[in-house]
Amino acid sequence: MKFSTLTAACAVLVLPLTACSLTEDNSKASSSSNKITVTSSADKCEVSATKAESGPLSFQVKNTGDKVTEFYLYGEDGLRIVGEVENIGPGLTRDLVLTAQPGRYFTACKPGMIGEGIRSAFKVSDSGKDTAITGVDQTTIDTALAQYSSYVKDQTSQLVADTQAFVDAYKAGDDDKARTLFPQARSHWEGTETVAESFGDLDPLTDLREADLEPGQKWTGWHRIEKDLWPPATGYAALTPAQRAVFADDLMKNITTLNTRVQDLKYTVDQIANGSKGLLDEVATGKITGEEDIWSHTDLWDFQANVDGAKVGYETLKPLLDVKDEQLSETLAARFAALQALLDKYKQGDGFVFYDTVTEQQRQQLSDAVNALSEPLSKMAGALTL
Repeated sequence: MKFSTLTAACAVLVLPLTACSLTEDNSKASSSSNKITVTSSADKCEVSATKAESGPLSFQVKNTGDKVTEFYLYGEDGLRIVGEVENIGPGLTRDLVLTAQPGRYFTACKPGMIGEGIRSAFKVSDSGKDTAITGVDQTTIDTALAQYSSYVKDQTSQLVADTQAFVDAYKAGDDDKARTLFPQARSHWEGTETVAESFGDLDPLTDLREADLEPGQKWTGWHRIEKDLWPPATGYAALTPAQRAVFADDLMKNITTLNTRVQDLKYTVDQIANGSKGLLDEVATGKITGEEDIWSHTDLWDFQANVDGAKVGYETLKPLLDVKDEQLSETLAARFAALQALLDKYKQGDGFVFYDTVTEQQRQQLSDAVNALSEPLSKMAGALTL
């Protein structure tokens, strides 16, 4: 995600909200158990330790504020997302479980899910312990990692081709064709969205929603073009052909950059597990509400792609999970099937019905199915690594 030089002192960082916030005497503390508590409020991110040892690491994040929050572990550069947990409602507690390698990091809470967040420096020292997953042979692990890498590369390759066709139609003024291609191209983005989000510079340029714009921030990417293709009935000035070309070329440039970057990415078991959970969180925070594709109402295409990507992550790790926690694996298979059966009811031709035709009761049914899958899926990383 984000790459910069880490300085030990929080004070030198330009951060929004408040300065870095640690619990009492925490600046001298270290974690012996690698189980760290995080309290996220409206203006503080209290982390119970600033240090840990390499290996399995668990952050238990409690939201004591009145807004939905997120928690991130960033790499030394401050951009690369090592792990994240989203959609933590007021009063709720969520866990982020991962395998941490020695190095310097940042922790961050994002009350309201906007901005840079409230950050603190965090260091992982070398424990000298073997961090391999017990009970599973390395060949099985390597095969799973290779399969997931191939999946991501295949998806981004298709994303480049389909986005090119989309922007070509848009620049040519063939709006009907562009509207048809919009959700098809985005499906490849949504299926690997958590990987794309790990590059902190690309995601806001490519997939930022108008409602999430900060003061003075330039709006580019999928949703800027979406609004031009499905404009509001009043108060909107259509983009000129020259302006269309600028936004279309910018989108294509960023998609091409993503495809280039994923070619050399290496994945870990916990990254894949947390990525699957992250994709389902994307459904819960945007697709269910209809906020993601607010102009086109093509949310169900994105919904399906997120679910597909999450399922690929699970199925890639299934040979490992069958060994570590067979019951959890069986539960996940059943919950994925139940959610898919519900989604299938909204299929129409090669796509789906538009989301503005889905009633509130039907949306609640979808939400219930997502939540039923989300709970066991959140346990997969811990089952595999702890």
